[in-house]
Amino acid sequence: MPMLRVIYNTLWYPALPFALAAAGSRDKQDRRERMGAPLIAPNGSGPRIWIHASSVGEIEAIRPVASGLHRELEGARIFITTMTATGRDAARRRIPTAAACALAPLDCPATVRRFLRGVRPNLVLIGETELWPNYFIEARRAGARVAIINGRISERSLRRYRRAKSLFGRALESAHLILAQSEEDAHRYVSLGARPEAVTVTGNTKFDLLFAGEEAPLREALVRFARQRPLLVAGSTAPGEEAIVLAAWQSLRERFPTLALAIAPRHPTRTPEVEAALRATGVEYLRASALEAGAQPVEDASVLLLDTIGELRAIYRRASVAFVGGSMLAGRGGQNVGEPAAAGVPVAFGPFHENQRAMAKALVDSGGGAVVRDAPELASCCARWLEDESARAAAGARAKSAAEKAAGAARATVEHLRRLAADA
Repeated sequence: MPMLRVIYNTLWYPALPFALAAAGSRDKQDRRERMGAPLIAPNGSGPRIWIHASSVGEIEAIRPVASGLHRELEGARIFITTMTATGRDAARRRIPTAAACALAPLDCPATVRRFLRGVRPNLVLIGETELWPNYFIEARRAGARVAIINGRISERSLRRYRRAKSLFGRALESAHLILAQSEEDAHRYVSLGARPEAVTVTGNTKFDLLFAGEEAPLREALVRFARQRPLLVAGSTAPGEEAIVLAAWQSLRERFPTLALAIAPRHPTRTPEVEAALRATGVEYLRASALEAGAQPVEDASVLLLDTIGELRAIYRRASVAFVGGSMLAGRGGQNVGEPAAAGVPVAFGPFHENQRAMAKALVDSGGGAVVRDAPELASCCARWLEDESARAAAGARAKSAAEKAAGAARATVEHLRRLAADA
């Protein structure tokens, strides 16, 4: 066993109380789950599948996979773990067919083994970037088939992982299958120690949800806000981006005086911060959470602060143009540019979109999207689309086509996993 792994595992034991505190364990049950408490599930003869995801966004991505596995593997019992309590709650709501949902066990041998003894999985699926070494090593040692789904590694993460290559390389060697989002991700897994024959590119299952026909209707008050005027929707914005969007919108209003703006921060908890940015510009605005049907003259407002959860995708369908945040400043990697694209809306995003690389490239290459670096570039990009309706519609159609081509990853993923389960 490499010395690095010995140190890693040894240091975990005295650190467990601190790890529990850092994980935000709220009560006794949370702590029991972090310590690998056994999960209780119905008896049956079907395969037992442990799926681990990070948080809410990753839960959404695994939904079509979980559904497909239930459909393809008779009697399958799926156990889901997440790193956050909000992710666990989302799993319980969004994947009701799961046998059990819990917080993930801490990544040390004792807790992972305890969890594995309780679940006894035939198949272990690790989502996206969750490279917890003991999950891989101990699951394979317990006889499970191990796979990464929606796998991705940024260049920055790869540099960090290489500092402990012997540890992470052994973890990846334990994976029977690695389903990567892109060719670049696939090459990074191999460079870190994954077996080339175990790695294949299937894409991102999140895009399948964009065409799943599950869209909730937009609230009547928001329909009235967006009706009969051009609308710029700035979705999933991060700190510092609202000021950029507001500057671009104010510039655009000089040429398009009826242009409305909807700002949806990535985290609604940032609402007070976004409100401060709005007040600093002297802009009058409405909060979506405070709107009631017919209670306010929303048509007279020019700016909407979308401080609610679950309405962004619906309001994208009313947008003329869109900007997707988490991408203008370094450190976040970009949010889901496929959402407005699937709605047939041309989309702008910043240069720091490494987590959305494949979809962003497809949008730029097709002419359905553009990279912008600051407020003037965002204003100029939107103006090109807004001043020519036929050009804007064509760009939106190309964006939707690019998103449609990216869909299908869930079907491919489930087929690979079905074959892997058959070999178990």
